[in-house]
Amino acid sequence: MSATRTGMFVGLILGLAAVIGGLTGFFIALVLGVLGFVVGRVLDGELDVNQFVGRGRDR
Repeated sequence: MSATRTGMFVGLILGLAAVIGGLTGFFIALVLGVLGFVVGRVLDGELDVNQFVGRGRDR
């Protein structure tokens, strides 16, 4: 799936969340979407979290 289609799909889902849940529902959907994006990047190996959790540094 291309980035354009993915962005359109995410926009539609966030729009539905705003209509159904109001502003609170929109922000909850947005936070969960960002969290899912980060987890997906980690699982794909495109984001290295070792620099954030402190592993990999020599002490």
